[in-house]
This record gives sequence, structure tokens and C-alpha cells, in this order.
Amino acid sequence: MILCLTMLVVQPSRHAFGFDLFGYCLSGDCKKTSRESDVIDPKTYQVDLNLRGDVTEEVELALKSASELWRGRENAVAGSAGLLARAKGDYRRLLAGLYNEGYYGGEISILINGVQASAMKPGIEFTNESIVTISIDTGNVYRFGTFDIFNRAPHPQGGEDFVARPDTLKVARGDIAKAKSVGIAGRLAVEEWRQQGYPHAKIGGQSVKAQHDKNILNVNLSIDPGEKSDYGPTSVKGTERMDEAFVAYMTGLKIGEEYDPDDIEDAKARLDKLDVFSVRKVETGDENDQEGRVPVHVEVREKKLRRIGLGATVSSTDGAGLSAFWLNRNLFGRAERLRLDGEISGIGSSSSADELDFKLSATFTKPGVFTPNTDSVTKIFAEREFNTSFEGETGGFSSVLTHQLSRKINIAGGGFYEYSRFKDAFGTRNFSTLGASGEIAYDGRDSKVDPSKDALAKIEVKPFYEFEHGNAGVRLDGELRAYQKLDNDGDTVLAARVKLGSVIGPSRDQVPTNLLYLSGGGGSIRGFGFNNVGIVDGSGNVSGGRSLLETSVELRHKFTDTLGAVAFVDGGIVGADPIIDFSQDFSVSAGIGARYYTPLGPIRLDFAVPINPKSSDPDFGIFAGIGQAF
Repeated sequence: MILCLTMLVVQPSRHAFGFDLFGYCLSGDCKKTSRESDVIDPKTYQVDLNLRGDVTEEVELALKSASELWRGRENAVAGSAGLLARAKGDYRRLLAGLYNEGYYGGEISILINGVQASAMKPGIEFTNESIVTISIDTGNVYRFGTFDIFNRAPHPQGGEDFVARPDTLKVARGDIAKAKSVGIAGRLAVEEWRQQGYPHAKIGGQSVKAQHDKNILNVNLSIDPGEKSDYGPTSVKGTERMDEAFVAYMTGLKIGEEYDPDDIEDAKARLDKLDVFSVRKVETGDENDQEGRVPVHVEVREKKLRRIGLGATVSSTDGAGLSAFWLNRNLFGRAERLRLDGEISGIGSSSSADELDFKLSATFTKPGVFTPNTDSVTKIFAEREFNTSFEGETGGFSSVLTHQLSRKINIAGGGFYEYSRFKDAFGTRNFSTLGASGEIAYDGRDSKVDPSKDALAKIEVKPFYEFEHGNAGVRLDGELRAYQKLDNDGDTVLAARVKLGSVIGPSRDQVPTNLLYLSGGGGSIRGFGFNNVGIVDGSGNVSGGRSLLETSVELRHKFTDTLGAVAFVDGGIVGADPIIDFSQDFSVSAGIGARYYTPLGPIRLDFAVPINPKSSDPDFGIFAGIGQAF
């Protein structure tokens, strides 16, 4: 049996009287009942909603979402004045809701204890559990008679400037005249000009006329593009320790280049990636400067300089583990980041200190090297590993440049050196390895922790030379993760993963163990022991191989906003040669899991059973973590 749990340690505020974790009250008075909100003179009420007319489910949902009375019916309001203000505000909100669905002749009535709210004067008092009756007669739906946009932007020359219109936007003659469609069409028409270098584009004039006798809405919009502009200087406000000139440089906005709203979004993403700012704004000026260029204004607020983190793990087979890190996110004023990590595991699994695992590392990251999209990452580390397959110590360093080619494509390249000693099925061996690495990755996922569409694909090439045995080789790795929604809401997702690897060159006994392949465990083939899928000799010892194939398929379903479940099958092969021999056994496991969705991502708990285990494998495994398995 394998049981892996992660403990989250939280330091509550000195003002807190309860401890609340992911919506569950663990101690103290975390929250009051929803009908007794923490407000002055709380007043509760009941709501009856009556809809008349040609009301579809979509229209009913839209009106319920528009009504603050309906949405807040489970919570008390601040006194009688609060209830009256909420009711009077709902006339406007519900009218907008009708317009957004194409109803321009509707009637709205809101009664509080039988009296029309609009006729009530301030100062009136209500009892608790007052009866609110909302009656809405939608009337007839209106359709577009005409919908014309004048002074549209010319057809873009490049595909990057193309503004796609959603399939759901219907503004042709005869389509339902939804006010929200008018707004969307206007914004898209303005965006077409902005994409072609006009930052001050706006709707210059509009005419919206209803023919109530025919239930028709006629719309005319006129676009004022303003001046075409290049970027002017970038100003920065709000810095404390950060270099203002460096912040401006990291936006990537160069004086004299043509304005593009996509550049502004990329600038925001680069500043976010620095992990220095709690608040950042990147905006263009309302007017061009004297040279006809649009100025850029950046306003930021810096995070605390240092951060400390603690963590703990518990495993029924490997004992307990502790981890900690210290981070300085701005060493010299240009977002240079230094992170120190320490981890120890295996506590309690053995009485011998020699069987503990430990890792120590220091990582220095310097952003904006050569270009705003290029970072330098240097790392030194020392670690000891002990498991059923091998034990060993490794120390070394690496230096890598990462470059963002586009929003979805990144490349990286650098070098590394490691000195290591391993004891495994081949005996005790020392290695001195110098190598290089190169990687290209495509990441189109809509979420890193809970993806539901697109894919992640990456290929890594790692040539190396090992001095102790005088051998050169190369390790090749590729991985693809793909996701497909099976329904419109994305509640059901089919996810699949495949990983391939190959070590070409030296024989297995002359390759460092950490460059060979082992599989099994929560990150690969769930249900099998950690690193227990490999090459098995006649004595039952497991050692690393020179080829790898791993596959996983998951069917994920959300039952509610917070609860979900998965069913999965994992499988894999570790081969002795660079090319996988498919005639050997394919390790397969299957299982189910539960998901609890939080703002941090889903908390997962998976139960897996190996279909064809070896004698050294457990009967089943339980794995926990934050984020989907892949």
C-alpha cells in the first residue's frame, strides 16, 4: 500500500478567530449562517419570482442573474434601507436584463409586502421575512430590422490583426435584437481599428430606434478611428526597489514601433512573470504627444521582498518528509530572484540516517537577458536518494537560457555538470558528466492546474560526455498531453498523455542512473511502487533502462462547481535498449479518483490498482496532490 498526503501549514491572522481551509471550518467560529450575515440591523426576506411571456430557460436564467434581490435572497441586508435600495435598484437591473435578451416592451413590478417598491419613501421599516414579489411580463421579443456599422476598418493585411467574431453573435436582419449583441458588435468594430494601430478608436455615434408596433430594432453605429499611432516613451510609477528603466524595458514596447493592443497584453504578461508586483497597470495615454506618438503609462505596486515557505509529506511506506524554501524576489533592483530549497524525506521509515533522502539547491534567475523575453537560470544542487531501485549522491550545477518565442512556444538551451555515485544492480559506480540541453515546448492549455482543451507538447535533447568511463551519449525525451471537452460547459473532459524517451550511446552500466529511465508512482504509472518499473534481473533487482514509454488516459467529470471524479488507466514500459521492445510486459494500472475544486486548483485523491504487478509491487496505491495528475 502507498499512501501519500500533503499537509498545508497556514499562519492565521492575529485578528482571526477561526481556521477555515477550502471552505471547511476546522476550528473556531469560521462563519455565521448565511441568513445572519455580519451586517448592522440584518433584515431577511423571501422572494417570489413570476415570469410571463415567451420565457425560455436562457431568458429566465438571465433575469435571475440580473436581479440582486434574487441572487442575494439567502443573505440578510443592512436594515430596511438596504432592502428598499436593493429593490429599487432591481428595476434598472431587470430592465437591462430584458434589453440584453431582446425584450423592449416588458413590464416590471416589485412588491414588498404587497406595496410597489418604487412608490415607497425612505425611512419605511420592514419586518424580518418580508415577502418580495417580482413580476415580469417580458412582452414580445424584438428582432433586428437593420444593423449597420459605418466606417469599418479595412480588411487586415496580416492574420495577427484579424478580429474573430464569435459564432453566437447574431446581428443580421431577423435575428433577436439583444442589447448585449449591439455592445459586442460595437466593441469588435472598435477593436478592428485598434488592431491596425489606432489606439484611440471609439464609437463616434450611434442610433438605436425601436419600432414598437412591429417589434423591430434598427441600429446604426459609426466608428471614429482617431489617429494611427506609434509608441512614445514609457513612464513608470510606483516602484520602490525596482529600477524604473528596467520595468519600462521589460514591457518590450519600443519608441517608434506601431501600436498594437496585443503588445500591451504581452507587456502585462512579462511584468506578471517577474513575480515582483502585486498590482500592475499598463495603459496608453488618452491623447498622442506632440510628435504624434501614444505614450505608455505603467503603474505598479511591489510585493514583499522576501518569502518563506514550509511543507510536509507523509507516506505509509517512505515515512515523513519536510521541505522549506527561502526566496528573495528582487536582489539588485531588476527582479533578480534567488531561491534556496531544502528537503528531507524518509523520516521514520528506517532507523538509519544513511537511508534518508535529502535535497539542497540554490537557484538564481535573471530576467531580461538580451531581450525582455529571455531569462537566465543558474542552479547548484546536492542530493541523496534512497529507494528500492538504487541509492546515490549527486551534486552539480546547470545554467540555462529560456526564451519565449510566442505566447504558446518557448525554447531553452544551456549546459550542466554533475558528479555522482550510485549503488544499484550494477554495483557501486562513480560518474563525472558534462552535458548540454535544448528544449522546445508548445503550451496551448487553458489552465496549468486544470486544463480542459488544447495540448502541451515538448521535446528535449540532452547530449553528454561521461569522463569516468570515457563515453559520449545523448538522451532524447518527448511528451504530449492533450485535452478535449466532451460537452459545451467543459464539465466532462477526456485527457491523454504519452511520453517517450531514449538514451543513445553507452551501455546501461556506464550511464549515470539519473539519466536512465525508471517509472512507477504517482507521477507516472499510479498503483505501482515509486521507481519500481524498470529492468528486472534474475535476482529481482530493478535497474534503469535506456528507453521509456508511458501512457495515461483519464475521463474527468465535474458534478458540481466543487466536486468531481475521474476514471483512469496508466501504462508503461522501460526497455534495456534505446528502442523499446514491445514483446516485454507492459505495466498497466487502473483506478478512480475524487476531485475537490478550489481557487488554487483541484485537490486530487486517486486510488489505483496495478493490473499486472510484480511481487515487490503494492496491492494498491493512494495518491494525493494539488492540480490534475497531468
